[in-house]
Amino acid sequence: MNPPNQDQIATLFGLDPVILSASILVITFIVLFSERFNRTVVSLIGACTVIITGILTQEQAIAGIDFNTLALLTGMMIIVAVTRQTGLFEYISIWAVQLVKGDPRGVLIVLALVTALFSAFLDNLTTVLLVVPVALLIAEKLEVSPYPFLISQILASNIGGTATLIGDPPNILIGSATGYSFTDFLFNLGPLVLILLVLTTLFLYFYLGSSLQTSEENRSRIMRFRPADSIQDPALLKVSLTMIAAVIAGFIFGDHYGIAPGTIAMFSAALLLLFCDFGESAQVQGQRLRLALAEVEWGALFFFMGLFILVHGVKHTGILHMLGDKLIQLTEGDPQTTAFSVLWLSALASSAIDNIPFVATMIPLVESMEISLGGAEAIKPVWWSLALGSCLGGNGSLIGAAANVMVAGLGDRAGYPLNFLDFIKIGLPIMLVSVLIAHVYVYLVYF
Repeated sequence: MNPPNQDQIATLFGLDPVILSASILVITFIVLFSERFNRTVVSLIGACTVIITGILTQEQAIAGIDFNTLALLTGMMIIVAVTRQTGLFEYISIWAVQLVKGDPRGVLIVLALVTALFSAFLDNLTTVLLVVPVALLIAEKLEVSPYPFLISQILASNIGGTATLIGDPPNILIGSATGYSFTDFLFNLGPLVLILLVLTTLFLYFYLGSSLQTSEENRSRIMRFRPADSIQDPALLKVSLTMIAAVIAGFIFGDHYGIAPGTIAMFSAALLLLFCDFGESAQVQGQRLRLALAEVEWGALFFFMGLFILVHGVKHTGILHMLGDKLIQLTEGDPQTTAFSVLWLSALASSAIDNIPFVATMIPLVESMEISLGGAEAIKPVWWSLALGSCLGGNGSLIGAAANVMVAGLGDRAGYPLNFLDFIKIGLPIMLVSVLIAHVYVYLVYF
């Protein structure tokens, strides 16, 4: 891939397009990481600055937006929003807790496994929104510290989300850029995730869970909960479960027919909205649609739009091509060294900054190295290393992933603020061990 001719980019006041685009990106990221302003607003201002300064035309900026990713996120948000109205997620959480007879350590493990599973097939941000409030309620009823539950939810959501195309936003971005399918992610990353989940579960049980003790009276109180009472709309539940199964099947088989995940998610969401109110009046259908759309994280979608334009501006000026060449020089064009470099760089960077903007920036850089590394097959381990590093790296700190920030916010709202340094003492060692195991896994499987 050849870099564009920079002389053809007419920037404001004739400023150097490379320096200008890099400055806009760096300043935007610094403001983002300061967390002093809303990240969606910052992202959109940065994107518009790229256009106003002449780095991109409006048409080029729109062309840089990955609408497959936006469609996939929107479709899944709508499906989850409708399904949430049935009470399914509360039912599963209460059922899982009663499965271990209300034992706090068992509850910790079961909720973590539920979160890991949901994170793989819904997405980890949505999952923590559903499970964390239930976990806090159960901790309150058992009269135990909620902090082990909050920490375990973060660890489980990031590890579980690593397994599939839709589990974690970095994977969605990588899948859309590469064309890798749902099954590609599941078969390449799933086995490692199972290993990490087993090891993390043992850690949770013997370390975090060791302090969780409660009385028989509290356990009896939990056992009196009736899971069936959580189900608000049995008819809608049947339709929702059918559509969730259909969308997962669509992700698995759609790739063979050239149907992108974004199309499958949006089509499934539209069908769910159609079937759940079939035969109802237009007014009732409109009300259901408004409720579903109100649950969509529009701020997150516009954040992604701005981010895509920012990164496309840097790519357009050739900076990422130059950085890719530099990385090739440092690794001497060796795919194995490049893959391991990307794995550790991604993990460490994703611990320090939000992994979404980092991966959005890394994708075109990795794309620029494809020919130098030997083509599409040779670069596959690099892509999987980027996915593993960015997703697992999210466990390194409270700001490493959007799900972490969400869990911390839910805890703070409930009166249980999660301390940044306290989390690092647990999350960072687990992240480093996880990435070390991923390093060995990548070596054994691909080299």
